[in-house]
Amino acid sequence: MLKQAELVKFVETHAAEALQSVLGQVPAITRLRVEPQLHAPDGGADILVRLKAGGQDRLLVCEVKSSGQPRYVRAALFRLKHYVERNAEGAIPVFIAPYLSPNAQAMCREEGVGFIDLEGNAYLSFDGIYIERQVATKPDSERRELKSLFTPKSAQVLRVLLRDPSRTWRVIELADASAVSVGHVSNVRSNLLDREWAEVVDEGLLLSKPDALLDEWAAGYRSPVGKRLSFYTTIHGSALDEATRKVLRAGSDDNGQAVLASYSAAQWLAPYARTGTHYFYADAQGLERLHAALGLSAVGKGQNVVVTIPKDDGLFLDAIEPTPGVVCTSPVQTYLDLIVSGERGMEAADHLRKEMLTWQRI
Repeated sequence: MLKQAELVKFVETHAAEALQSVLGQVPAITRLRVEPQLHAPDGGADILVRLKAGGQDRLLVCEVKSSGQPRYVRAALFRLKHYVERNAEGAIPVFIAPYLSPNAQAMCREEGVGFIDLEGNAYLSFDGIYIERQVATKPDSERRELKSLFTPKSAQVLRVLLRDPSRTWRVIELADASAVSVGHVSNVRSNLLDREWAEVVDEGLLLSKPDALLDEWAAGYRSPVGKRLSFYTTIHGSALDEATRKVLRAGSDDNGQAVLASYSAAQWLAPYARTGTHYFYADAQGLERLHAALGLSAVGKGQNVVVTIPKDDGLFLDAIEPTPGVVCTSPVQTYLDLIVSGERGMEAADHLRKEMLTWQRI
Protein backbone atom coordinates (compact mmCIF):
# COMPACT_ATOMS: atom_id res chain seq x y z
CA MET A 1 0.00 0.00 0.00
CA LEU A 2 1.32 3.44 -0.93
CA LYS A 3 2.17 5.85 1.88
CA GLN A 4 0.42 9.22 1.76
CA ALA A 5 3.41 11.12 0.31
CA GLU A 6 3.94 8.43 -2.32
CA LEU A 7 0.24 8.45 -3.15
CA VAL A 8 0.22 12.21 -3.67
CA LYS A 9 3.26 11.98 -5.95
CA PHE A 10 1.66 9.10 -7.88
CA VAL A 11 -1.57 11.05 -8.39
CA GLU A 12 0.21 14.24 -9.44
CA THR A 13 2.32 12.37 -12.01
CA HIS A 14 -0.70 10.65 -13.51
CA ALA A 15 -2.73 13.87 -13.34
CA ALA A 16 -0.20 15.56 -15.62
CA GLU A 17 -0.40 12.62 -18.01
CA ALA A 18 -4.20 12.73 -17.97
CA LEU A 19 -4.21 16.44 -18.80
CA GLN A 20 -1.81 15.87 -21.69
CA SER A 21 -3.96 13.01 -22.98
CA VAL A 22 -7.31 14.80 -22.75
CA LEU A 23 -6.20 18.18 -24.09
CA GLY A 24 -3.80 16.74 -26.66
CA GLN A 25 -6.71 15.24 -28.58
CA VAL A 26 -8.42 18.60 -29.18
CA PRO A 27 -7.60 19.87 -32.71
CA ALA A 28 -8.39 23.48 -31.77
CA ILE A 29 -5.51 23.50 -29.26
CA THR A 30 -2.43 24.39 -31.29
CA ARG A 31 0.05 24.69 -28.45
CA LEU A 32 0.07 22.80 -25.18
CA ARG A 33 2.49 22.77 -22.25
CA VAL A 34 1.75 20.94 -18.98
CA GLU A 35 3.88 22.21 -16.10
CA PRO A 36 3.81 20.32 -12.78
CA GLN A 37 4.64 22.71 -9.94
CA LEU A 38 6.99 20.42 -8.04
CA HIS A 39 7.77 22.88 -5.27
CA ALA A 40 4.43 24.64 -5.06
CA PRO A 41 3.63 26.02 -1.58
CA ASP A 42 0.55 24.85 0.29
CA GLY A 43 -2.44 26.52 -1.25
CA GLY A 44 -0.66 27.02 -4.57
CA ALA A 45 -1.35 25.43 -7.94
CA ASP A 46 -0.17 21.84 -8.39
CA ILE A 47 -0.12 21.95 -12.19
CA LEU A 48 -0.25 24.82 -14.67
CA VAL A 49 -1.31 24.23 -18.26
CA ARG A 50 -0.42 26.84 -20.87
CA LEU A 51 -2.15 26.45 -24.21
CA LYS A 52 -3.27 28.31 -27.29
CA ALA A 53 -6.78 27.76 -28.62
CA GLY A 54 -8.52 29.81 -31.30
CA GLY A 55 -5.54 32.13 -31.42
CA GLN A 56 -5.78 32.93 -27.72
CA ASP A 57 -3.35 32.06 -24.95
CA ARG A 58 -5.07 30.46 -21.95
CA LEU A 59 -3.94 29.25 -18.54
CA LEU A 60 -5.41 26.31 -16.65
CA VAL A 61 -4.73 26.25 -12.91
CA CYS A 62 -5.06 22.72 -11.55
CA GLU A 63 -5.41 21.46 -8.01
CA VAL A 64 -4.60 17.77 -7.47
CA LYS A 65 -5.83 15.81 -4.46
CA SER A 66 -5.33 12.21 -3.44
CA SER A 67 -9.00 11.90 -2.41
CA GLY A 68 -12.06 12.81 -4.44
CA GLN A 69 -14.56 12.32 -1.64
CA PRO A 70 -17.14 15.15 -1.63
CA ARG A 71 -16.09 16.31 1.84
CA TYR A 72 -12.56 17.08 0.57
CA VAL A 73 -13.64 18.22 -2.87
CA ARG A 74 -15.77 21.03 -1.42
CA ALA A 75 -12.85 22.46 0.58
CA ALA A 76 -10.44 22.06 -2.36
CA LEU A 77 -12.78 23.89 -4.75
CA PHE A 78 -13.01 26.81 -2.36
CA ARG A 79 -9.20 27.05 -2.14
CA LEU A 80 -8.77 26.66 -5.89
CA LYS A 81 -11.25 29.40 -6.78
CA HIS A 82 -9.76 31.69 -4.15
CA TYR A 83 -6.26 31.12 -5.56
CA VAL A 84 -7.38 31.88 -9.12
CA GLU A 85 -9.17 35.07 -8.04
CA ARG A 86 -6.12 36.35 -6.17
CA ASN A 87 -3.23 35.08 -8.29
CA ALA A 88 -4.41 34.18 -11.78
CA GLU A 89 -7.46 36.20 -12.73
CA GLY A 90 -9.02 34.90 -15.92
CA ALA A 91 -7.44 31.46 -15.59
CA ILE A 92 -9.51 28.30 -15.84
CA PRO A 93 -9.70 26.27 -12.58
CA VAL A 94 -9.48 22.49 -12.87
CA PHE A 95 -9.76 19.91 -10.09
CA ILE A 96 -8.09 16.49 -10.42
CA ALA A 97 -8.36 13.40 -8.21
CA PRO A 98 -8.06 9.62 -8.60
CA TYR A 99 -11.85 9.25 -8.75
CA LEU A 100 -14.78 11.64 -8.63
CA SER A 101 -18.24 10.30 -7.88
CA PRO A 102 -21.28 11.79 -9.64
CA ASN A 103 -21.88 13.86 -6.50
CA ALA A 104 -18.33 15.23 -6.54
CA GLN A 105 -18.56 15.93 -10.27
CA ALA A 106 -21.79 17.87 -9.69
CA MET A 107 -20.02 20.00 -7.08
CA CYS A 108 -17.36 20.96 -9.61
CA ARG A 109 -19.94 21.91 -12.23
CA GLU A 110 -21.92 23.98 -9.73
CA GLU A 111 -18.77 25.93 -8.84
CA GLY A 112 -17.79 26.43 -12.48
CA VAL A 113 -14.66 24.29 -12.10
CA GLY A 114 -13.50 21.77 -14.69
CA PHE A 115 -12.46 18.31 -13.57
CA ILE A 116 -10.52 15.23 -14.59
CA ASP A 117 -10.13 11.97 -12.70
CA LEU A 118 -7.80 9.07 -13.31
CA GLU A 119 -10.71 6.73 -14.10
CA GLY A 120 -11.45 8.69 -17.27
CA ASN A 121 -14.18 11.13 -16.23
CA ALA A 122 -13.60 14.66 -17.49
CA TYR A 123 -15.34 17.98 -17.95
CA LEU A 124 -13.73 21.11 -19.40
CA SER A 125 -15.48 24.02 -21.08
CA PHE A 126 -13.79 27.21 -22.29
CA ASP A 127 -13.39 29.28 -25.49
CA GLY A 128 -15.67 27.06 -27.54
CA ILE A 129 -13.86 23.92 -26.37
CA TYR A 130 -16.14 21.43 -24.67
CA ILE A 131 -14.90 18.13 -23.29
CA GLU A 132 -17.15 15.74 -21.38
CA ARG A 133 -16.39 12.11 -20.66
CA GLN A 134 -18.25 9.73 -18.37
CA VAL A 135 -17.20 6.20 -17.46
CA ALA A 136 -19.18 3.64 -15.46
CA THR A 137 -16.21 2.04 -13.74
CA LYS A 138 -15.08 2.67 -10.17
CA PRO A 139 -11.56 2.10 -8.84
CA ASP A 140 -10.94 -0.86 -6.54
CA SER A 141 -10.39 1.47 -3.59
CA GLU A 142 -13.85 3.03 -4.03
CA ARG A 143 -15.51 -0.37 -4.34
CA ARG A 144 -13.73 -1.54 -1.18
CA GLU A 145 -14.87 1.53 0.77
CA LEU A 146 -18.47 1.09 -0.35
CA LYS A 147 -18.33 -2.62 0.44
CA SER A 148 -17.10 -1.86 3.96
CA LEU A 149 -19.94 0.64 4.42
CA PHE A 150 -22.56 -2.01 3.67
CA THR A 151 -21.16 -5.00 5.57
CA PRO A 152 -23.65 -6.66 7.97
CA LYS A 153 -22.26 -4.84 11.03
CA SER A 154 -22.21 -1.48 9.25
CA ALA A 155 -25.71 -2.15 7.94
CA GLN A 156 -26.95 -2.37 11.53
CA VAL A 157 -25.78 1.23 12.00
CA LEU A 158 -27.29 2.38 8.71
CA ARG A 159 -30.68 0.82 9.43
CA VAL A 160 -30.80 2.67 12.76
CA LEU A 161 -29.94 5.97 11.08
CA LEU A 162 -32.52 5.44 8.35
CA ARG A 163 -35.33 4.79 10.85
CA ASP A 164 -35.47 8.53 11.52
CA PRO A 165 -32.94 10.58 9.52
CA SER A 166 -34.01 13.76 11.32
CA ARG A 167 -32.67 12.43 14.63
CA THR A 168 -29.16 13.30 15.78
CA TRP A 169 -26.85 10.77 17.41
CA ARG A 170 -23.84 10.72 19.66
CA VAL A 171 -21.41 7.94 18.81
CA ILE A 172 -22.02 6.01 22.04
CA GLU A 173 -25.80 6.27 21.64
CA LEU A 174 -25.61 4.99 18.09
CA ALA A 175 -23.34 2.12 19.11
CA ASP A 176 -25.83 1.05 21.78
CA ALA A 177 -28.82 1.32 19.44
CA SER A 178 -27.16 -0.66 16.66
CA ALA A 179 -25.41 -3.20 18.93
CA VAL A 180 -21.95 -2.67 17.45
CA SER A 181 -18.72 -1.27 18.88
CA VAL A 182 -17.98 2.42 19.25
CA GLY A 183 -15.01 1.95 16.93
CA HIS A 184 -17.21 0.49 14.21
CA VAL A 185 -19.70 3.34 14.51
CA SER A 186 -16.80 5.80 14.21
CA ASN A 187 -15.70 4.15 10.96
CA VAL A 188 -19.21 4.31 9.52
CA ARG A 189 -19.51 7.92 10.68
CA SER A 190 -16.29 8.90 8.87
CA ASN A 191 -17.42 7.16 5.69
CA LEU A 192 -20.76 8.97 5.70
CA LEU A 193 -19.13 12.34 6.41
CA ASP A 194 -16.58 11.87 3.62
CA ARG A 195 -19.43 11.36 1.15
CA GLU A 196 -21.44 14.23 2.67
CA TRP A 197 -24.37 11.90 3.32
CA ALA A 198 -24.17 12.97 6.95
CA GLU A 199 -23.04 16.07 8.80
CA VAL A 200 -22.05 16.97 12.33
CA VAL A 201 -24.28 19.46 14.12
CA ASP A 202 -24.21 20.66 17.73
CA GLU A 203 -26.38 17.75 18.86
CA GLY A 204 -24.32 15.06 17.10
CA LEU A 205 -24.36 13.16 13.81
CA LEU A 206 -27.23 13.87 11.40
CA LEU A 207 -28.00 11.78 8.32
CA SER A 208 -28.53 14.69 5.93
CA LYS A 209 -28.89 12.76 2.66
CA PRO A 210 -30.78 9.54 3.40
CA ASP A 211 -31.91 9.15 -0.20
CA ALA A 212 -28.34 9.22 -1.52
CA LEU A 213 -27.32 6.61 1.04
CA LEU A 214 -30.25 4.32 0.23
CA ASP A 215 -29.70 4.71 -3.53
CA GLU A 216 -26.07 3.60 -3.23
CA TRP A 217 -26.97 0.75 -0.90
CA ALA A 218 -29.67 -0.50 -3.26
CA ALA A 219 -27.37 -0.24 -6.29
CA GLY A 220 -24.95 -2.78 -4.87
CA TYR A 221 -27.28 -4.78 -2.59
CA ARG A 222 -27.07 -8.55 -2.46
CA SER A 223 -29.42 -10.82 -0.52
CA PRO A 224 -28.10 -11.63 2.97
CA VAL A 225 -25.78 -14.60 3.15
CA GLY A 226 -27.56 -17.56 4.66
CA LYS A 227 -29.33 -20.84 4.12
CA ARG A 228 -32.44 -20.55 1.93
CA LEU A 229 -34.98 -23.34 2.46
CA SER A 230 -38.14 -24.11 0.50
CA PHE A 231 -41.25 -25.71 2.02
CA TYR A 232 -44.86 -26.44 1.35
CA THR A 233 -47.75 -25.96 3.75
CA THR A 234 -51.31 -27.12 3.35
CA ILE A 235 -52.59 -24.35 5.64
CA HIS A 236 -54.08 -21.37 3.81
CA GLY A 237 -56.02 -18.15 4.32
CA SER A 238 -56.95 -16.97 7.80
CA ALA A 239 -55.72 -20.20 9.37
CA LEU A 240 -52.25 -19.58 7.96
CA ASP A 241 -52.31 -15.95 9.14
CA GLU A 242 -53.25 -16.98 12.67
CA ALA A 243 -50.65 -19.76 12.83
CA THR A 244 -48.01 -17.35 11.54
CA ARG A 245 -48.89 -14.70 14.12
CA LYS A 246 -48.52 -17.20 16.95
CA VAL A 247 -44.96 -17.92 15.84
CA LEU A 248 -44.07 -14.25 15.31
CA ARG A 249 -45.54 -13.15 18.66
CA ALA A 250 -43.47 -15.73 20.51
CA GLY A 251 -40.17 -14.60 18.99
CA SER A 252 -37.34 -13.69 21.37
CA ASP A 253 -33.61 -14.17 21.83
CA ASP A 254 -34.29 -17.17 24.06
CA ASN A 255 -37.18 -18.63 22.08
CA GLY A 256 -35.84 -18.13 18.56
CA GLN A 257 -36.50 -15.43 15.99
CA ALA A 258 -38.82 -15.42 12.99
CA VAL A 259 -40.02 -12.41 10.97
CA LEU A 260 -41.90 -11.86 7.74
CA ALA A 261 -39.66 -10.74 4.88
CA SER A 262 -39.72 -9.53 1.28
CA TYR A 263 -43.20 -9.63 -0.33
CA SER A 264 -44.75 -10.94 2.90
CA ALA A 265 -43.41 -7.98 4.87
CA ALA A 266 -44.43 -5.55 2.15
CA GLN A 267 -48.03 -6.76 2.36
CA TRP A 268 -48.22 -5.30 5.87
CA LEU A 269 -46.16 -2.17 5.16
CA ALA A 270 -47.32 -1.00 1.72
CA PRO A 271 -49.45 -3.60 -0.09
CA TYR A 272 -48.79 -3.75 -3.81
CA ALA A 273 -48.05 -7.15 -5.35
CA ARG A 274 -49.58 -10.31 -3.98
CA THR A 275 -47.70 -13.58 -4.22
CA GLY A 276 -48.64 -17.13 -3.32
CA THR A 277 -45.34 -17.65 -1.51
CA HIS A 278 -44.72 -16.60 2.09
CA TYR A 279 -41.25 -15.33 3.00
CA PHE A 280 -39.51 -15.41 6.38
CA TYR A 281 -36.17 -14.76 8.02
CA ALA A 282 -35.62 -17.07 10.99
CA ASP A 283 -32.88 -18.47 13.15
CA ALA A 284 -32.65 -22.23 13.83
CA GLN A 285 -35.13 -22.14 16.73
CA GLY A 286 -37.49 -19.87 14.83
CA LEU A 287 -37.44 -22.32 11.92
CA GLU A 288 -38.39 -25.16 14.27
CA ARG A 289 -41.40 -23.20 15.49
CA LEU A 290 -42.44 -22.31 11.92
CA HIS A 291 -42.03 -25.94 10.95
CA ALA A 292 -44.32 -27.09 13.75
CA ALA A 293 -46.94 -24.33 13.51
CA LEU A 294 -47.30 -24.34 9.71
CA GLY A 295 -46.82 -28.07 9.18
CA LEU A 296 -43.98 -27.47 6.73
CA SER A 297 -42.71 -30.19 4.45
CA ALA A 298 -39.54 -29.83 2.39
CA VAL A 299 -39.99 -29.66 -1.40
CA GLY A 300 -37.73 -29.25 -4.39
CA LYS A 301 -40.27 -27.20 -6.33
CA GLY A 302 -43.80 -25.94 -5.94
CA GLN A 303 -42.97 -24.30 -2.60
CA ASN A 304 -45.26 -21.79 -0.97
CA VAL A 305 -43.04 -20.98 2.04
CA VAL A 306 -39.42 -19.78 1.80
CA VAL A 307 -37.37 -19.41 4.98
CA THR A 308 -33.90 -17.88 4.99
CA ILE A 309 -31.64 -18.48 7.98
CA PRO A 310 -29.30 -15.47 7.71
CA LYS A 311 -25.73 -15.57 8.86
CA ASP A 312 -26.27 -11.99 10.03
CA ASP A 313 -28.65 -11.93 12.99
CA GLY A 314 -28.59 -8.12 12.95
CA LEU A 315 -31.59 -8.28 10.60
CA PHE A 316 -33.77 -9.21 13.57
CA LEU A 317 -32.72 -6.12 15.56
CA ASP A 318 -34.49 -3.85 13.09
CA ALA A 319 -37.76 -5.83 12.95
CA ILE A 320 -40.98 -3.91 13.48
CA GLU A 321 -44.59 -4.74 14.41
CA PRO A 322 -46.85 -2.85 11.95
CA THR A 323 -49.94 -4.40 13.51
CA PRO A 324 -50.38 -6.45 16.71
CA GLY A 325 -48.90 -9.91 16.34
CA VAL A 326 -47.28 -9.28 12.97
CA VAL A 327 -43.49 -8.90 13.07
CA CYS A 328 -41.62 -8.13 9.87
CA THR A 329 -38.44 -6.64 8.51
CA SER A 330 -38.17 -2.87 8.60
CA PRO A 331 -39.19 -0.74 5.60
CA VAL A 332 -35.53 -0.26 4.65
CA GLN A 333 -34.67 -3.97 4.78
CA THR A 334 -37.91 -4.89 3.00
CA TYR A 335 -37.16 -2.36 0.27
CA LEU A 336 -33.68 -3.76 -0.28
CA ASP A 337 -34.94 -7.35 -0.42
CA LEU A 338 -37.62 -6.42 -2.94
CA ILE A 339 -35.10 -4.63 -5.16
CA VAL A 340 -33.36 -7.96 -5.86
CA SER A 341 -36.59 -9.94 -6.31
CA GLY A 342 -37.14 -9.47 -10.02
CA GLU A 343 -39.25 -7.00 -11.97
CA ARG A 344 -42.35 -7.33 -9.79
CA GLY A 345 -40.17 -6.94 -6.74
CA MET A 346 -38.68 -3.71 -8.09
CA GLU A 347 -42.19 -2.36 -8.71
CA ALA A 348 -43.20 -3.28 -5.16
CA ALA A 349 -39.99 -1.70 -3.83
CA ASP A 350 -40.72 1.54 -5.68
CA HIS A 351 -44.23 1.61 -4.21
CA LEU A 352 -42.91 0.93 -0.69
CA ARG A 353 -40.33 3.69 -0.99
CA LYS A 354 -42.93 6.22 -2.09
CA GLU A 355 -45.22 5.22 0.78
CA MET A 356 -42.76 4.83 3.66
CA LEU A 357 -39.25 6.00 2.72
CA THR A 358 -39.78 9.57 1.60
CA TRP A 359 -37.95 12.01 3.80
CA GLN A 360 -37.97 15.78 4.00
CA ARG A 361 -34.83 17.34 2.59
CA ILE A 362 -32.69 18.78 5.36
